[in-house]
Amino acid sequence: MVGIITYGAYIPRFRIKVEEIARVWGANPAEISGGLGVFEKSVPALDENTATISVEAARSALARRTINPDDIGAVYVGSESHPYAVKPTAVTVGEAIGATPVMTAADYEFACKAGTAAIQTCMGLVGSKMVKYALAIGADIAQGAPGDALEYTAAAGGAAFLIGSDDPIAEINATHSYSSDTPDFWRREGQNYPRHGGRFSGDPGYFKHVFGASRLLFEKEGTKPSDYTYAIFHQPNAKFPTRAAQVLGFTGEQIRPGLVVPRIGNTYSGASPVGLAATLDIAEPGDRIFVCSYGSGSGSDAFDMTVTDAILTAIDRSKAPTVEELLKNTKYLDYALYARHKGKIVMQQ
Repeated sequence: MVGIITYGAYIPRFRIKVEEIARVWGANPAEISGGLGVFEKSVPALDENTATISVEAARSALARRTINPDDIGAVYVGSESHPYAVKPTAVTVGEAIGATPVMTAADYEFACKAGTAAIQTCMGLVGSKMVKYALAIGADIAQGAPGDALEYTAAAGGAAFLIGSDDPIAEINATHSYSSDTPDFWRREGQNYPRHGGRFSGDPGYFKHVFGASRLLFEKEGTKPSDYTYAIFHQPNAKFPTRAAQVLGFTGEQIRPGLVVPRIGNTYSGASPVGLAATLDIAEPGDRIFVCSYGSGSGSDAFDMTVTDAILTAIDRSKAPTVEELLKNTKYLDYALYARHKGKIVMQQ
């Protein structure tokens, strides 16, 4: 059975509160936090980007389980904020963890679901025995134009999952996808910030695809929400995944461990992967986990996973920071420092 061999996450320690952003733009912070369910967001350090976040997450994964890097035959990094337009992030990660040169690698892009698309590719490579292990990463340093609604949630972070078939800590029982050409969010080449369709991002975008992929998996696998211990949804804010869970029939208890968006914002390609990592931090053998990502443009990937006994014996979760520990390691910025960190201040050449 193909599944997750080990995992790791990384969240930058810098944060900015929603009320600080609202102060600058003369907005009502209580109204914004109340509507989004987000109170602060993570901000990359001056020397952090998608590549460094991916490397940190991958190193955390390998710290938890002894793996020969030479056995990692594929590295895929999903993101919409790769540091280079032409130069892969994946080979940088492969070099940093010692997996090069005998490996295949590529950068993935599908808005916020590129990381889960990478997991699916890794499943295929491992399942066909083309490689022994394959590394899938979802990471971003999300962009939001100054004063735009996205600025209150666009955050930084990511998670890495090593996929294999020998003694996985979580077996991936099934995955199903639901995709269509629904342009609710986009950024053209050369544009610094993305644009979005406002309310169009909700029902025709997020909910149509999340419900589509989720119900497709239930139908194909003969399962229902009560069969799962935990559920993780893509979390652009707290309102969307909470509503999706309620409509589908999941409880607040099932989604609570993976709902990290109120404390770090929307990490885009890292959103559902970080939620899954937070859930694996507390999971026990026999727990069944449901995951459904979403990427604008648009599509969702749904997964059915079962945690195995190996989570207690094959890995040492204490060897790398848990998501909760990363959430608690904070240093707050004012808007001026935040703008410097995010490159919103353009210096004269």
